[in-house]
Parts: sequence; C-alpha cells; structure tokens
Amino acid sequence: MKTVGRIFKWLVIILIVGVIALIAFVQTSWEKEFTADHPAIKASTDSAIIARGESLAYGLAHCAVCHVPDEKLENVLRGEKVPLSGGWEISIPPGTFRAPNITPDEETGIGKLTDEELARTLRHMVSHDNKVVLPFMPYANMSDADLQAIISFLRSQPAEYHKVPENEYSFLGKAVMAFGLIKPTGPTKTPPKSVPIEASVEYGKYLANSVGDCVGCHTERSMQTGEFLGEPFAGGGDVNEPGSTMQFTTPNLTPDQNTGIMANWTEEEFIARFRQGRIYEESPMPWELFSRVDELELKALYRYLMSLDPVFNKIEVVKEKA
Repeated sequence: MKTVGRIFKWLVIILIVGVIALIAFVQTSWEKEFTADHPAIKASTDSAIIARGESLAYGLAHCAVCHVPDEKLENVLRGEKVPLSGGWEISIPPGTFRAPNITPDEETGIGKLTDEELARTLRHMVSHDNKVVLPFMPYANMSDADLQAIISFLRSQPAEYHKVPENEYSFLGKAVMAFGLIKPTGPTKTPPKSVPIEASVEYGKYLANSVGDCVGCHTERSMQTGEFLGEPFAGGGDVNEPGSTMQFTTPNLTPDQNTGIMANWTEEEFIARFRQGRIYEESPMPWELFSRVDELELKALYRYLMSLDPVFNKIEVVKEKA
C-alpha cells in the first residue's frame, strides 16, 4: 500500500508541475509577432474612388456594423454615414474582442498609420505592431482597387476621438495562440488588380467570398479557431449575438432542391427579399445595410449562388433559446 501511495503522490506532483509548466508556457509565449508584406496601396483623393469605398463600407463589406459605438448603430441602420470610430464587442471562448476606431484621429484612430500598414492588416491579418488580427475582416482576397477604395474612404472621414479598450484574451485564447493554432490568414491566391463590376457569376463570386463574407457566416466553422468545418455556403454557422432570445443558424445558400433556400427564389424574388430588409428583430445579418445594395450586385450574387453545386444540409434557421 505504501508503494501505491508513493506512486500516487508522485503522479500528483508530476501533474501539478505539468500544469504549472503549461500555464507558464502559455503566459510567456502567446503574444507572438508575425511578418507579412506591405501591399503597395496608396490612398486616393479621387471622389469616385472614395465613393466606391464608402459604398463598400456601408454596404456589402459592412464595416459600419462593427466599427461604430453601440449607441450609433441605429443611426447606421437608418442609413446615416456615421464615422467609423469603433465600439462593437463580442465575447467568445478565446476572449473578448472589440472593433477599433478607424477614423483618422491620431491618438485613438488610424491617423498615425501608413496606407501600407492598413493594407497589410486588411489583406494579411497582421497589425501595424506585428500582432495577429483575428479573422473578423475576411478581405484577404479583395482586389487592389477595392482595398484602395476602402482605405481612401477611411482617410476621408472626419477624425473622431474615441478610445476603444484593447482586446482581452482568455486563457483558452492565449493557449490557442501559444500553440500556433491561430495564425494570420493571407490571400489564397494573388488578389486581382480589379474585378469588372457587372451582373455576372464571376463578380458575384468575388462579392460573396472576398467582400461580403457570405461564405464566412453561411458555413459551419469552429468558434475556437475559426476553422471551416462544413461545405461552403451550405449553412450551419452559429452567428448568435450576446443577449439574443433567439437561436440563429445560417441557412443553406446552395441551390439544393430539398434543403437550400435559393432553389425557392427567382432572381426577382431574391432581390425583393433583400429590399424587404429585416424580418426577425434579433437577426445578426445586417439587413438594413444589405437592403440598400445596388441591384447589379444583388443580381451578381444570385447568379453566383445559383451556380454552386447543391449540398444537402437541412438547417433549422431560427428557434427560441432554451
């Protein structure tokens, strides 16, 4: 019995030492630095380029949903062009994350950052101080022209002083970072210089994957690492907002006759659904912004989604939380 007791004692000691070593490793290793190229993108003062950036920021790219204070979100949803001074917050297992001030304010915004630093953050998910940026902004494959347009618009805004608190990583989040499970996500291929703006499948593909991030929400993915788990556009994403009384799961956008919502809509009905806007008050989709998207872009999106391979994936989109 004494031998068993000694073995148990040593096992406990080894376990305690292992836990202490793990904690020490995580706390000293999680804040990694990364390198990435600085895209040769320069902001423009051309009014047409700025207008394109504004239409993206308050439209399909939906920058305005996250980068405004909570009390200004309703103004944005009503169609007002509120300066993007940050404020959105989300708490998920890896920690609490906040959208920063991206107006030209020099103390609390992007005023001291170069165009190339902003472009690197948007395209490579590496911040100006070489830290990883979590993939809340899936613009890695955005064209040079649209990247320039967005940065040009950001520079054109009035500077707003608004200090947003830093992100706060949980121990889980730090552990994921320490073991290299979250890394910057750059382009999957060389981003295009520009994409023809036309009601085509190709433009719809670009909007759905590189601008509007339809694929990011309408695909099942891990809430710990952001890794995609399901078939693209087949639905199953958990997109619930804190405090919501309803459980929302993103629907299947493939043209499957049995489980996909696209099979039930003509192009005209698809456009009409977007123009209708919000049905469920707590829906996390920014319907108000999307309802004002240009008809050409909606046609392109419809034609692309209808071109996808059908995927059978039955989704219960909305239900009350238990």
